[in-house]
Amino acid sequence: MSIDQIFQLSNNLAILGWLFLLIVPYWKWTAKIVIGIIVTILAILYITFIVQAMNPEDMRSFGTLEGIMELFTNKKAVFAGWLHYLAFDLMVGIFIVNDAARSKVNRFLVIPCLLLTFMLGPTGLLLYLIIRWIRTRKYFVEPGTPASA
Repeated sequence: MSIDQIFQLSNNLAILGWLFLLIVPYWKWTAKIVIGIIVTILAILYITFIVQAMNPEDMRSFGTLEGIMELFTNKKAVFAGWLHYLAFDLMVGIFIVNDAARSKVNRFLVIPCLLLTFMLGPTGLLLYLIIRWIRTRKYFVEPGTPASA
């Protein structure tokens, strides 16, 4: 299978995860499927491609912007970076859904946050944190068990 085909399948897998978060966020299997299957597959692919794309000397490249730019001239490294975004954005989506359930933030207020997280990662998280603060008057997140546990 080509890297382009794996790229397409990875995107489709991530979209499936986002659909679970948007359509059935509080279903008992949503977090299990998103984390236990989808994010896990993305993480395995990430490790596979990052190992192929990098060598130990490349670790020094993370210290400068120029070094990072050089790393991302390799197609496999760029794809690994993309997989990193897909997996971590889904984890942020899970956090938003679980925290919103604990904080009693209306599900319909959460939907734009999830859509923005899907498209622009930190922007969706920031919107959620602002909505959460306005609705609860609490800024800091309280630890707790996930809503779907």
